[in-house]
Amino acid sequence: MTTALAAVFCVTTAGVGFAQDTSPPTAKVTAATPPPKLIVMIAVDQFSADLFAEYRSKFTGGLARLASGAVFPSGYQSHGATETCPGHSTILTGSHPARSGIIANNYFDLSIAREDKRVYCAEDETVAGTASGGGKYAPSVKHLLVPTLGDLMKARDPKSQVVSVAGKDRAAVMMGGHQADELMWLVPTGLTSYRGTTLSPTAQQASAAIAAAIAQPRAGLTLPADCAAHDIAIPVGDKGATVGTGRMARDGGDFRKFMASPEADGAVLATAAALRQVRKMGEGSGTDLLIVGLSATDYVGHGVGTEGSEMCLQMAGLDRELGDFFARLDATGIDYAVALTADHGGHDMPERNRQNAWPAAERVDPALDADKLGQAVAEKLGLPQPLLYSDGPFGDMYLAKTLTPAQRKASTTELLARWRAHPQIEAVVTGEELAAQPVSKRAPDVWSLKDKLRASYNPARSGDFIVVLKPRVTPIPESGLGYVATHGSVWDYDRRVPMLFWRKGLAGFEQPNAVMTVDILPTLASLIGVPIDADKIDGRCLDLLSGPESSCR
Repeated sequence: MTTALAAVFCVTTAGVGFAQDTSPPTAKVTAATPPPKLIVMIAVDQFSADLFAEYRSKFTGGLARLASGAVFPSGYQSHGATETCPGHSTILTGSHPARSGIIANNYFDLSIAREDKRVYCAEDETVAGTASGGGKYAPSVKHLLVPTLGDLMKARDPKSQVVSVAGKDRAAVMMGGHQADELMWLVPTGLTSYRGTTLSPTAQQASAAIAAAIAQPRAGLTLPADCAAHDIAIPVGDKGATVGTGRMARDGGDFRKFMASPEADGAVLATAAALRQVRKMGEGSGTDLLIVGLSATDYVGHGVGTEGSEMCLQMAGLDRELGDFFARLDATGIDYAVALTADHGGHDMPERNRQNAWPAAERVDPALDADKLGQAVAEKLGLPQPLLYSDGPFGDMYLAKTLTPAQRKASTTELLARWRAHPQIEAVVTGEELAAQPVSKRAPDVWSLKDKLRASYNPARSGDFIVVLKPRVTPIPESGLGYVATHGSVWDYDRRVPMLFWRKGLAGFEQPNAVMTVDILPTLASLIGVPIDADKIDGRCLDLLSGPESSCR
């Protein structure tokens, strides 16, 4: 392990606690202050506004520091498809998925040559021998239709450095953009990047250190006293298993459990710190961009839900890891600015919600499975199969392209009738309806359901229908170990995320009114003097200076 990695990789088997903020005082930032030398963009997967509010008073490390800056607690991933890929695509492009083309984690293109018609958002499906799942895809940024902040910085000054490190490939790719100098993500063997890309020597050293850490077993963490109230067992499945009282112990080589812990976030932050040091980012004449995607919170949320001891341990560990990372940046003396947000929110498992004063929470009816529904309609109408393509019981639904106009009309009528009659369905909207509606310019907290769906609708990639489940219907039909809760809905528990900005000397303030993650690009671009064509993005610059001065140049 390199010195830089050893200095930052701090999770221990003894447990995690809430660390202390050691940021030094400095001169006040004004409109006349030169641009920072380094922008650090951090996305915490599934770090909902609800989680931030719940744990904010307990943070004493990196998250406490960020919460002392310019705080927008009601940030919105304003679009309807609140998934990882679309969410990350908004952060550094300033564009809704309707514009960026990243409408979902997966969509269907029935015209492609390969047998598997599902397309992963961060793949090149034209590569021979690929498939969308099972690790058989070729990672690529080709589906992102717009430039990122890093791309714009490179266009202005080719010497600007852009590095993107994340737990997931789609996070690294969608924030890193088309021109990143280094881009990588975690895998069971450490770190990897695009096919045919050789990792730099520093990344190779980090990869070896991470692989060694994954190979070692981890004892359970000690539960902080602040987490005791969360330590309640919730039954899952029918085999006597429970979640909610975990301590993040794992066997050596268990990559999924590694990812569902502060260890994974520590590995990403350590790698980012090492790459910054070796590349001397923030030490040149211009501004560099260091992008960090932290995925562990999402793995915890999916695997065991958002309100157990496991998430409390994760929040404490995330706070500590960020604090250590910032302390290392402080030691360089570099003038750096940080922005932190999330790709989407999240919703707890219905079993725990029912115990905690929300008895209406439920799991989706298996009859809404798109394959089963399409088969039933095809059999009733005597139509060829498969009739309906989808990635789940809600979201984008695609009719087979082989249907005649009469068959298409008949199947549409039957499908709409079945969906709209089901008690768990809030709405079904057709692509034609969304195409006729403009993208809303209003504040995201007052958007209609169609406004949300329109911001995710791209006519070249979206479905023929978009199905919306009612609030608090979890689209996982059966609870089982490893996957008990999720996100992706149009409802605010999945849309609302914190947006935090920090820089030494920046006077802190709180703005509770609704803003959007698409506002981050123009905000950071203005901070460093990168020109933006307002007609080519969906966001606006947020003034980070409290008082009459403005950071929006």
